[in-house]
Amino acid sequence: MPNPTAAILIIGDEILSGRTREGNAHFLASKLVEHGIDCREIRVIPDDHAGIIEAVRALSKRFDHVFTSGGIGPTHDDITADAVAEAMGVGLDVRDDARALLAKHYAARDTEFTAARLRMARIPDGATLIDNPVSVAPGFSCDNVHVMAGVPNIFQAMVTGLLPRLTGGAPVISRNWQVMEAESTVADELRAIAGQFGDLSFGSYPFVQEGRYGTNLVVRGQEPAQVEAGLGALKSAFPEGQ
Repeated sequence: MPNPTAAILIIGDEILSGRTREGNAHFLASKLVEHGIDCREIRVIPDDHAGIIEAVRALSKRFDHVFTSGGIGPTHDDITADAVAEAMGVGLDVRDDARALLAKHYAARDTEFTAARLRMARIPDGATLIDNPVSVAPGFSCDNVHVMAGVPNIFQAMVTGLLPRLTGGAPVISRNWQVMEAESTVADELRAIAGQFGDLSFGSYPFVQEGRYGTNLVVRGQEPAQVEAGLGALKSAFPEGQ
């Protein structure tokens, strides 16, 4: 049975402008591999209401899961919750359980629970909350769309809590064999090996080290024995690697 599929949707003008370095997709993609969910697409889009709606609708139809990052904070440009609710055809309003979480959090810190902070309790109808152990303001799952914060440590905490709730498949195993040869030099042999192992995926990733060209040869698959056989073929073809 094939693994569930996923797309990652990164939302934020600050990413597209280069002001903020994006790392959430990298973190989540690696966790999806471990959980047996195949990440098939990553998009980065601006804080644009119509654009978010279009992307969420398209991706939620094509993939089993859509994970979003960014745009659920207290400010005027945090529009992800509004757009996701519209994309999924449901209402959006302050929800009592989310409000209670935030009220308790701010009361414990003797901090005013302002109207701006209350915005973070607006949840689409029928959605399931995603726990936020860092700053309390929850994310949410609306059908197959999982909406999370953009701040990296909060995003990572949300992912850690969310993934055990989702059904995964077989984790993808990845093994690496590094050779100090240019990618063009190893291409023909690598193509021949890949043709021998139809159930495996082979990739080549060039690098430069101390002025020398090298290539990381990577074999991926779901069956340990097959992956080891593929790795063995790489080692036999390129015995000077490591």
